[in-house]
Amino acid sequence: MAASGPTVVLSSGYKMPLLGLGTSQGAIVKPKPKEVLDSVKVAIDAGYRHIDTAWVYKNEKEVGQAIKEKIAEGKIKREDVFVTTKLSLTCHQPDHVRESIVKSLGSLGLDYVDLYLIHSPICLKYGTKPSEIFQPTGNIEDLYDDVDYVDTWKGMESLVDEGLAKSIGVSNFNSQQLERLLQNCRIKPAVNQVELHPYLAEQDLVDFCKGKGIHLTAYSPLGSPGRHGKRHSAPQLIEDPCVTGIAKKYGKSPAQILLRYHLDRGVSVIPKSVTPSRIQANFDIMDFSLSQEDMATLCGLDRKLRYVAGSYFPTHKYFPYRL
Repeated sequence: MAASGPTVVLSSGYKMPLLGLGTSQGAIVKPKPKEVLDSVKVAIDAGYRHIDTAWVYKNEKEVGQAIKEKIAEGKIKREDVFVTTKLSLTCHQPDHVRESIVKSLGSLGLDYVDLYLIHSPICLKYGTKPSEIFQPTGNIEDLYDDVDYVDTWKGMESLVDEGLAKSIGVSNFNSQQLERLLQNCRIKPAVNQVELHPYLAEQDLVDFCKGKGIHLTAYSPLGSPGRHGKRHSAPQLIEDPCVTGIAKKYGKSPAQILLRYHLDRGVSVIPKSVTPSRIQANFDIMDFSLSQEDMATLCGLDRKLRYVAGSYFPTHKYFPYRL
């Protein structure tokens, strides 16, 4: 893979770039198609070779179009870019898993994805619309389904057999749920994508995944300053004096320090931005590493603060967090 930046070899045997572009617009914000299209193109030009999207983000079409245009320009080949997308929360029934990836591949304009994730152990009834998921008009529990994620995983494994996904994994799974999957799988989950940052260090989960050969990817690595950090009760990670102090020491921005923290922890990271200067700056973290002392300072900030709490579904039987 002609990738820029460090990579990790997943348990599937495939290489994944440790730094990628996230494209989530948040649960409520309506995606702006041109922003997504342009941001992916800017990212590829900047050197990113890992793009992360999902069915629920409603932007797979724009992500795929950007990749197509960059391939047409000769900037990249298909095999140069690592594309991740995720299973719809409404397609956990094993016989609907293939249907979901086929729709995503159609939107992306691709024959396969490099990584396909179960977006959450939580599942909702087949046919539930994205607008109903995040802005329900009635009782959210009326949308719940109780498909066992172990059964869903068997459907995921068949996607690898068919060549529709090179690697498969999960997102928002806790260690108990991962352990149960490991005891009942034919193909081990290659990745678990979860919220991680110094305010939510999740050291037990990091250690568990490392011990089981499951790679961790961090979303909301900056503490979601644009979406969730605006809550009056939530402190801004990016403005923490420890973070800003370390940034000054290295001549870097607080965001660059927070992204480097993940790489130095052995965790891949997918910061989201649609601002060209920030997309470039987020990639410019390959020329330094944090000292053990500074890593210890950042690790000491842990306050178990979850910005993306999944609080829409707290009563679901597979809800993975403690609130």
